[in-house]
Amino acid sequence: MTEGTPKQDLSPAELNSRLTAHAVTLIDVREPAEYAVEKIEGAVLHPLSCFDPAKLPEGPLVFQCGVGKRSLAALQRYHAAGLPPAQHLAGGLAAWKQAGLPVQRG
Repeated sequence: MTEGTPKQDLSPAELNSRLTAHAVTLIDVREPAEYAVEKIEGAVLHPLSCFDPAKLPEGPLVFQCGVGKRSLAALQRYHAAGLPPAQHLAGGLAAWKQAGLPVQRG
């Protein structure tokens, strides 16, 4: 990580703070059926199965999935496309819920 580049992994608490401050856009890379069951409020769906970094919104981005594997893959694809630094939620939605943070259901 170079100076001025954000660290790659965010904890649930760090992400919650940034979402509360409207400082990032959260990109959920799970599939539509998973997203429909439960999601972090404000998350925007861009499934990894049809992931296109060029179709993502501008601004600071954080990727999220169920446990962190797909969001890390999305982050790697995003960086490979030569786009600005972004981050992912370490541990995904599972870590978010384990931290006691709220999810939207249904």
